[in-house]
Amino acid sequence: MRFEELIAKVSRLPTVRQQEVMDFVTFLEQRYGEDSENTEADWSENQFQAMSLDQAMRGLEQEPELYSENDLKERWQ
Repeated sequence: MRFEELIAKVSRLPTVRQQEVMDFVTFLEQRYGEDSENTEADWSENQFQAMSLDQAMRGLEQEPELYSENDLKERWQ
């Protein structure tokens, strides 16, 4: 794949997805970049879980609430 083709594909993505691509590139750079010989190559399980959770939760603050308390049929007590 050529660099120009990659840029064209990424530029057609929504801004949120472009940020995900950037995050992934940063991850790859940290893991396999020129300095990777001097740093730890593998993430610990805790580091990976934290990154994974951050990615999963990204943007949830801006999502509209689909349900309210009025939609509840039962309440937990």
